[in-house]
Amino acid sequence: MQLYQTNELKIYNSITGEKEVFKPITEGYVGMYVCGPTVYSNVHLGNVRTFMSFDLVFRYLKHLGYKVRYVRNITDAGHLENDADSGEDRIAKKARLEQIEPMEVVQKYTVDFHNTLNKFNNLPPSIEPTATGHIIEQIEVIKEIIENGFAYVVNGSVYFDVLKFNETNEYGKLSKRKVEDLIHNTRETAGQSEKKNPQDFALWKKAEPQHIMRWPSPWGDGFPGWHLECTTMSTKYLGEHFDIHGGGMDLKFPHHECEIAQAEASTGQSPVNYWMHANLLTLNGKKMAKSTGNNILPNEIFTGNNDILDKPYSPSVTRFFMLQANYRSILDFSNDALLASEKGFNRLMEAINNLDGLKTASTSSFDAQAWKDRCYEAMNDDFNSPILIAHLFDAVKQINLIKEDKATITKEDLNILKGTMHAFVFDVLGLQDERNTQDTSSDKLGGTIELLIQLRAEARANKDFATSDKIRDELAALGVQLKDGKDGTTFSLS
Repeated sequence: MQLYQTNELKIYNSITGEKEVFKPITEGYVGMYVCGPTVYSNVHLGNVRTFMSFDLVFRYLKHLGYKVRYVRNITDAGHLENDADSGEDRIAKKARLEQIEPMEVVQKYTVDFHNTLNKFNNLPPSIEPTATGHIIEQIEVIKEIIENGFAYVVNGSVYFDVLKFNETNEYGKLSKRKVEDLIHNTRETAGQSEKKNPQDFALWKKAEPQHIMRWPSPWGDGFPGWHLECTTMSTKYLGEHFDIHGGGMDLKFPHHECEIAQAEASTGQSPVNYWMHANLLTLNGKKMAKSTGNNILPNEIFTGNNDILDKPYSPSVTRFFMLQANYRSILDFSNDALLASEKGFNRLMEAINNLDGLKTASTSSFDAQAWKDRCYEAMNDDFNSPILIAHLFDAVKQINLIKEDKATITKEDLNILKGTMHAFVFDVLGLQDERNTQDTSSDKLGGTIELLIQLRAEARANKDFATSDKIRDELAALGVQLKDGKDGTTFSLS
């Protein structure tokens, strides 16, 4: 029996605004699509949080025993700077600024995206299709929408007719916006006059002579609209109706709203059962923005080469920090928050490393099965990682008490504790004990500390308490905490 058969998972569905029991279309199988990056710059930390949130979802679904097809696209065709179908192509603009080919921009920042997510220990998706690799399929979807009467051609461009669609469907049901309000709040701008209505959006844009990224179509040379690629690729790889669609909160409107409209206009049915949206990451209480300088890139966190943090922080510590908030909550990134997360992360890893050395007894003062059930209850409640982490620290406290002979545990309960800790910490949360994977330098550090502990022990034996205390205090100042016990002295890094 698979775990999903005994665990009732609830997911917050953005389209209904409620937590709903998750029931996949096909038992044992999950189809999940997540909007990927537009690869014209280094992936920023807010995007990393979104992809990490859905990595957690992917990991837990797999842990429950589901066979998951996780599709995440790469937007490499470029789309216009302005979501209202005007402005300059983002990838072409970066190519002009860097004086390289657009596909060099795409390659450079796709590699950066993969390298960055790999450092955070994100699992790769099952399929990672590109927009440029699906131009033919996108053209076919446009043909279907035109044939069904929901799009029109003007001067080589194709636009989705929102008002026509809204006569028989509901445009705005995901973002809870009414077309009437959109009409009232829309101001016509230059370059949009060829649309029937300002709310209409581009399915295909005519390429001006200077536009580099262009493809032939029945309507002339051009390029696909931003929203179209996700409808096309999710349908191709997951079918016209699939389980989960995810992305950042900022994509709810217009991107995901337009996806729903395109899918319903081309297939006649709603595409997705559960819409999931990850919330924003702020920096020191303010929105992250390159223009204001209130911004930090992942590699700047790892190297410490920034003006925001007092020291470098590892990918696993940063990941641990992000998972301490529910994916639907706004999370604020700050030096104090990272410092606290690092201390907590080290406590967690130290406790896990102490598991193998725990002595068992005939009775337990810790109910391991009840604790394990609480861990699953947390994750079954819309992937509530902060509550899970709180339960993990309940176990950390018990591990430390058992180690100090202040609590007892049976062999059976210890096996439950070990298995559950490893499953949730490493498999589900995706954390890594970097102290055990950081090459020989960490071994040399450990050896050096053990040598100092030995010298301190000799000083104490010789009643040279001044030297003994100096070693202890100097190590503490460097973040190395010594702990004396009846079995000798151990150390931990803070």
